[in-house]
Amino acid sequence: MMSELAGVIATFDGSTGLGTVMADAQVFPFHATAIANGTRQIALGEAVTFEIRFAAGGRIEAGRIKSSSH
Repeated sequence: MMSELAGVIATFDGSTGLGTVMADAQVFPFHATAIANGTRQIALGEAVTFEIRFAAGGRIEAGRIKSSSH
């Protein structure tokens, strides 16, 4: 099991569900389905924890994204 990383939501487009998390000067893409609370919505600049996972084609992306404020 991978450990959780801390980051901040850098971009998010609610209409496409695509966004990025910035953590340790690295950018990790994600889709709204990776937001753990099931709302598929998240605020820009929100502090989060997440796991790194491998997507199709071997790309690395953020998964199990959770707000750090909860």
